[in-house]
Amino acid sequence: MNSATLSATRPDVQGLVQAVALNQTIDGLGLVLSTPNWELLGSYLVPCNLAQGQVLIEQGGGDRSLYFVESGSLSVHFEDSQGRIRLAIVGPGSAVGEGAFFSRLPRGATVQAASPSRLWCLAPTRFGELRNRHPELALEVVMALGSLVSRRLVNKPKRVAVT
Repeated sequence: MNSATLSATRPDVQGLVQAVALNQTIDGLGLVLSTPNWELLGSYLVPCNLAQGQVLIEQGGGDRSLYFVESGSLSVHFEDSQGRIRLAIVGPGSAVGEGAFFSRLPRGATVQAASPSRLWCLAPTRFGELRNRHPELALEVVMALGSLVSRRLVNKPKRVAVT
């Protein structure tokens, strides 16, 4: 993935806040935070933009970063010996990368931008800082992600889309 640059000012996460609030589907993140907590979480996130077709996560990769989707859509697919199998399309207000984030195992699928997309990256080291400095906020994030993983696991088409 192309590297994203950190902004000198606080990132504006309002687009992400709206996307999360509007996504009421089974694949919605469901993270409900106060405005100050969203701003605080935003200070731990790095914005990144993907062009259509750009790969974000490679199946088998060792990176454990987590990505929140603000806009666009991402195709999640598994590559087997027969070729590519699409597992899911992930849209605004959801997340990808949660499988490796929690399990510390290699990525289980490839994630590629199906359209131009804006994401917010939470690296494991930044999450560790968040956990140490603001444990209550870190717990809210983890609970929302745990709920998302659980909903994906009971939804057969999305079950293997945990990346």
